Amino acid sequence: MNIEKEIQNSSILSEPTRTVINLMYTARQLEDGVAMFLKPYGLTTQQYNVLRILRGQKGAPANLSTLNERMIAKSSNTTRLVDKLIKKDLAHRDVCETNRRKVEIVITPNGLSLLSEIDEEMEQNNAKLLKNLAAEELQQLNNLLDKIRE
Repeated sequence: MNIEKEIQNSSILSEPTRTVINLMYTARQLEDGVAMFLKPYGLTTQQYNVLRILRGQKGAPANLSTLNERMIAKSSNTTRLVDKLIKKDLAHRDVCETNRRKVEIVITPNGLSLLSEIDEEMEQNNAKLLKNLAAEELQQLNNLLDKIRE
């Protein structure tokens, strides 16, 4: 279904406007699909993103600034996200020994275990969300999206 029908718009849109609306609408659909998948695990998409960033640190701590820079959805509530992960025993916060004002965050074994449990099913969920696109189309779409951000 084209975007005009999807959003019930009867006016003619310029191609740039149509494209931006289409991207935003589609991104929301994908976000909702990922959020629904994560819900049984007790995670939000932002919490999942933080856990993946922490796992990518390979045991090295990250600070709040690093997390915020690398997050998909930049957020001012990174501290709150980390606090929730700490309460769930998925992350741990330490005060840096050399600079007491610096807070370091690491993923816990429970966090690593949860991500390990989610990984394969997330791959399947992502494939399901994009099932209407062939492999070449996915590659082309990724190239175009990269080009938009250049």
